[in-house]
Amino acid sequence: MADRRLQVFHAVAKHLSFTRAADALFMTQPAVTFQIKQLEEQYSTRLFERRHGSISLTPAGELVLSYAERILALSDEMDIRLGEMTGEMRGPLLVGASTTIAEFMLPRVLGEFNALYPQVRARLIVANSESIESRVAEHTLDIGLIEVPAKLSGLTSQICCEDELRVICAPDYPLAGMKSVSPKVLAEYEFISREPGSGTREITDAYFRNHKIQPEDLKMQMELGSPEALKGVVSTGLGFAIVSRAVVEKETQLGELVAIPLNPVLKRSLYLVFPQDRFQSRLSATFIDFAKRKLKELAL
Repeated sequence: MADRRLQVFHAVAKHLSFTRAADALFMTQPAVTFQIKQLEEQYSTRLFERRHGSISLTPAGELVLSYAERILALSDEMDIRLGEMTGEMRGPLLVGASTTIAEFMLPRVLGEFNALYPQVRARLIVANSESIESRVAEHTLDIGLIEVPAKLSGLTSQICCEDELRVICAPDYPLAGMKSVSPKVLAEYEFISREPGSGTREITDAYFRNHKIQPEDLKMQMELGSPEALKGVVSTGLGFAIVSRAVVEKETQLGELVAIPLNPVLKRSLYLVFPQDRFQSRLSATFIDFAKRKLKELAL
């Protein structure tokens, strides 16, 4: 088990915020501040510069961070290896997922995995695809599930399943009666989009470009950071959005929203990403295989 002070320091260094680190660690801010003060007193040096409501790492802090990442990774590896020697699957598993996958696909996967391996401490971090990829590359996440292949060097991407995207709108919106809809037709209507950095945004931008429509020429009404926000705005009749079919299953069954296939059909692969150069435990490998199998079942 790594020194708790190093764990706290690592969280503060990554978030560059005592408040956000406290939230991530489920601690109070005074407790986080106390742990950092103890570490600074131990080494008789400041690890953070504090000014004007913000903090940054000192040169000493940068050095400590480089060692803390290696120490924490080795501590996790030791815990997992010992579990493997005793025949148990146990230890921490830090999983990151893009918003769509985390909210509509992954809860069942994590629940069933935990039922099989109750000694595993899985933790889910939710952000857009770009942020999850960055955190996997930084080794602050073991595995990421995102909507586009990884672009950063040092990462491996594996396709885990296929996902279809559809147009959604309110039942009384002009598009609602169509059996399918083309990019050219969509260009005439108000578009509610995901934010830049989202895997869905990247896929839809590429789809429109491939059909000779520049994303900046669309009638963009607003950009939103989650599928739930998209559905809420679309339900008011303000415009249409493009989301994963899994996102609107409940609303379409209840008649609250209409989902229309695109023509040509728009499908994408969902990806598991993990570091190439990091020790991959039996736990990580087992979760990757389990997630690929379960996500394929959910996508059918």
